[in-house]
Amino acid sequence: MKSISSEIKYDLYDSSSELETHDRELLEAAVASTDTAYAPYSKFHVGAAVLLENGEVVQGSNQENAAYPSGLCAERVALFAAASHFPDVKIKSIAITACFNDSNELLSVSPCGDCRQVLAEYEHRYQSGIRMILTAGQGRVIIVPDARTLLPLMFNADHLKRD
Repeated sequence: MKSISSEIKYDLYDSSSELETHDRELLEAAVASTDTAYAPYSKFHVGAAVLLENGEVVQGSNQENAAYPSGLCAERVALFAAASHFPDVKIKSIAITACFNDSNELLSVSPCGDCRQVLAEYEHRYQSGIRMILTAGQGRVIIVPDARTLLPLMFNADHLKRD
């Protein structure tokens, strides 16, 4: 038997003001997206903004449903909208943030397992990592280089190939 470990490396910024302009603007678009969240049950408003290789920004917000599994996370709303409107354009980055109700306090947030799997699918599709810009609470920001960092034993289309 072997014991193998995995390490997660990411960049932590004390403030969004430390970010490069394009990252800060993408995060601001994600913050703006929280205003369109439909979250009457959890009151947890999540916003996402995707930056495409062509410079387009596509936004999404969480959409809840009384039948909880029927709702959709902000990340997947933004990713699916981007792929639908720009099917052949690589996704460069995604910014994700959350707040309760209409609070100005941005919370620590990370994509759920389903969203990590969808991010992994788009990385595989475009053969390119997707940077994640995440609010980390107390004004801090985390930048993760790609989905593999958050989902190291990911499943993708390569697992479906037969020899």
